[in-house]
Amino acid sequence: MAAAQLRLVFITIVLRFIAAQQNDGSVSVGASLKATSDVKPWLSSSGEFAFGFKQVQGNDNFLLSIWYEKIPDKTIVWYPEEGRMVPTGSKVELLRESGLVLTDPQGTEVWRSGSISGVASGFMNDTGNFVVFGGNSRKLWGSYDFPANTLLPTQVMERGGGMNSTISPTNFSGGRFQLRLLPDGNLVLNIRDTLSGNTYDAYYISGTYDDSNSTNSGEQVIFDATGYMYILRRNGQRFDLTPRGSLPSGDYYHRATLDSDGVFRQYYFPKNPISNTNWEVIWFVPDNICVDSSDRSSTGACGFNNVCSFDGNRPNCECPKGFSLLDPNNPSGDCKPDFTPTCDEVDSNNGRGMFDFIELQNIDWPFSDYVHMNPSNENTCKSSCLEDCFCAVAIYRDTQCWKKKLPLSNGRKVDSANVRAFVKYQIGDHPLQNPLGLPGKNKDRRSLIVVGSVLLGTSVFIIFVLTGVICVGFFVIYKKKPMNTYSIRKAVETNLPSFTYQELVEATDGFKDELGKGGFGIVYKGVIGKKIVAVKKLNTVVHDSDKEFKTEVDTIAKTHHKNLVQLLGYCDEGDQRLLVYEYMSNGTLAMFLFGDTRPTWRQRSHIAVGIAKGLAYLHEECSTQIIHCDIKPKNILLDDYCNAKISDFGMAKLLMLNQSHTNTGIRGTKGYLAPEWFRNTPVTIKVDVYSFGVLLLEIISCRKSLVFESDDEGMVVLTDLAWDCYQEGRLEAFVENDLEALNDHKKLATFVMVGLWCVQENSSLRPTMRKVNQMLEGGIEVVEPPCPYSSFSVTNY
Repeated sequence: MAAAQLRLVFITIVLRFIAAQQNDGSVSVGASLKATSDVKPWLSSSGEFAFGFKQVQGNDNFLLSIWYEKIPDKTIVWYPEEGRMVPTGSKVELLRESGLVLTDPQGTEVWRSGSISGVASGFMNDTGNFVVFGGNSRKLWGSYDFPANTLLPTQVMERGGGMNSTISPTNFSGGRFQLRLLPDGNLVLNIRDTLSGNTYDAYYISGTYDDSNSTNSGEQVIFDATGYMYILRRNGQRFDLTPRGSLPSGDYYHRATLDSDGVFRQYYFPKNPISNTNWEVIWFVPDNICVDSSDRSSTGACGFNNVCSFDGNRPNCECPKGFSLLDPNNPSGDCKPDFTPTCDEVDSNNGRGMFDFIELQNIDWPFSDYVHMNPSNENTCKSSCLEDCFCAVAIYRDTQCWKKKLPLSNGRKVDSANVRAFVKYQIGDHPLQNPLGLPGKNKDRRSLIVVGSVLLGTSVFIIFVLTGVICVGFFVIYKKKPMNTYSIRKAVETNLPSFTYQELVEATDGFKDELGKGGFGIVYKGVIGKKIVAVKKLNTVVHDSDKEFKTEVDTIAKTHHKNLVQLLGYCDEGDQRLLVYEYMSNGTLAMFLFGDTRPTWRQRSHIAVGIAKGLAYLHEECSTQIIHCDIKPKNILLDDYCNAKISDFGMAKLLMLNQSHTNTGIRGTKGYLAPEWFRNTPVTIKVDVYSFGVLLLEIISCRKSLVFESDDEGMVVLTDLAWDCYQEGRLEAFVENDLEALNDHKKLATFVMVGLWCVQENSSLRPTMRKVNQMLEGGIEVVEPPCPYSSFSVTNY
C-alpha cells in the first residue's frame, strides 16, 4: 500500500512538473510530439502561440509549425523551409546533440534545426519565436532567424535575409514569390523559378540602397513591438513601411505576410474579439500586382496562360475560356489549353475551314508576341493568325495586331473594351461545345459536329468499334506511307515527334548533302513531306538513359522564340541520336560575316540584337534555364531575311562530359571561352555573356576573335584590339573605316562598350543578357567599361 502511495505521489509530481514546464513555455531535452489528430502542442506561457503539428490538406498531411493558438483559424506563422508535409506518426524531438529533429514514421530525418549540439532546453516565446538554448542560456537557434512567409512584432530581418510565399493558402510548399533584403540595403519583392531558384527582376523596390552616401542604405527590417514595420538605415534613420498613424488603437495581434498571391501585407486581429472577425489589412505592396509584377522574363502574378484581375485589394487568377488549371489546387498556377495547341499542314485555303477562334473580351497578354502588325484591322489580324502555323493567339487593339505563341505570360484583364483576344483552335477539337460563346461564322459546321457526336454517343459499343477501326486504319496507312509524304505538322502535334533512323536515311537521301560539321556532329540537308529540313547526326551522346535524352530534347522542343532555330523532331534508336531542325537558307553567321563582301552595318546591328534576345530567352524565359556553352558565329544561322537564329542550344547537356573542342573537359571553342572555364569555379549563364561579347565585337568589326598573322606579329586577340581602340578613341580603326558604322557613331560606341562589359574577366561585372538587350536597344545608358582583364588573361591558355 505504501509503495502504491509513493508511486501516486511521484506521478503527481511529474505531471505537475510537466504542466509547469508548459505553463512557462519551456521544453525539456528529450521531449517529443507525434503527428496525430489529437496531439497537444507546446504552448507559450500566455497560451497565445503554439508549436506542434497542424493538419493541412487532408487527414494524413501534417505540417510542423507555429501558430496563433487563441485565434479561431489558428493562423500559421512559421514552418520549416519549403513547408514539407509529413504523414501521421511522424515525430519531432528536442535532442541534446541535434536540436529539433523531424522524422517520418520510418525514422528517416526530414528536417533539423541546424548543426547544433549541447542543447539544454527549448522555449516557446510569447512573441511567437521558438528558441533552442545551450548551457548558460546561450541561444543556439531560433525560428525568427529562419522566417517562413511571415514576420512578427519584435522580429528583425538582416541584410541578405528573406522569405518565400506559399503556393496557395493551403499548400505551404515554397511558392513563386520572394521577399529579400538585398546586400545593397534594398528591400525587394521578386518572382522566382521554384525549380531552379532563379530570381527575376523585382516588382517592388524600397529604394533604400547604396548611393553616394552609403550610410543611407538599409541595414535591417524591423517589426517593432508596437506594430510598426520599418527599414533601419545604417545612419540610424528610419524608412517607414507601416504608414504613421495607420495602426488601430487597442490590443491587437499583428503580422506581416508574403501571401501566396505575391502581395506583402501587414494584418491586425483583435486579441479580445466581441464577435467572429477576420484579419484586417493595414497596408500592402505592390499597389497592383497584376500590373506591377509584369515582366517579359517571368510569368507575372499568375502562371502561364492564366489571367490576373485586381479588385483594389486582392488579385484573382483565373484561367480564360478554353483553358483549365494544370494543378486544380493552385489557382494562381499554369493553365493548360483544353484543345491541342498546334496546327496541321495548312491546305489550299491557308487554314480557313480548318481553324476557328475563341474570342475573349478585355483580356491581354502584353508579352509573348513575335509579330506586331501596325496598322491592321480585325479581319486581317485574324486571317494572318489563321494562315500562320505558329500563331496560337492574336490580340487586336486600336488598329494594331499582335500574334503570340503559347505559353502566354503576364495575362491580365484590362479596362478597355477595345481589346480582344482570339485563341486559335482546330475545328473538331474545340474545348467545349458552345458554352464559350464561340464565333458564329462556322455555326453550321459546329452544329453538324455536335449532332454527329450525339449520334455516336447513342451506343458505347459503336464508339469502341469505330475507335478500333480508326486506330487499325491509321496504323496500316502510316506503315504504308512513304517517308517523303510524312507531314511535319502532323508529327509536331505530339510535341516531340520521333523518327526512325531509316526514315531519316531516306529523308536525307543517305546523308548525301552535307551542310556543315562541328563539335556536336554533322548536319545534312533533307526533305520531309514538302518541307526542307536540316538533320543533325550527333556525336557520342549520353546514352546511359534514353529517358534523360528525351527529357533534354523535350526541353529544347518547348522553346519558342523567333531567334532560336526550331526543333522539329528527333531520332533515338540504338546508338543513333539525330535531331531534325528547320532549314536556314542563308547558312551560318560565320559565312555571312567573314565572306568576300562585308555585310552592312544595319544588317550587323540587327543580327546582334536578335542574338541577344535569343540568349536572354534561353537564360531567363524558358521553364528550364539553358546555358548554351558554345556561342560563336558557326552556331548562329540566318533565315531568308537574315534574321539571326541560335542553334545547338541545349546540346551541352546531351553530349558526354569529355566531348568538346579542346583537350580538356571544357565546353566551347577557343577564343570564345570565359576565364572561369579554366578555374575551379561554377559555370553559370555568364559564360554565354562572355562568348556573346566576343561575338558582338566580331559582328562590329567583321574580324575573327583570334587571327594568326605573320611570324613577326603573332596572334591578334580581338578583345585586346577592341579595348586598345576604345581607350585610344580609334573606333574607325576597329571597324576599318566602315563609313556606315562611323556615321552611326553613337550606336557604334554603345555596341563596343557593351561588348567590353560582356568580356570582363570578373563574371560578376558582366551584365545579364536582358540588360545587354536593353543597352543595345538604347533602353538604358551604358557607362564606361573598365579594362576587361587584369593579370589573368584567357588567351594565355
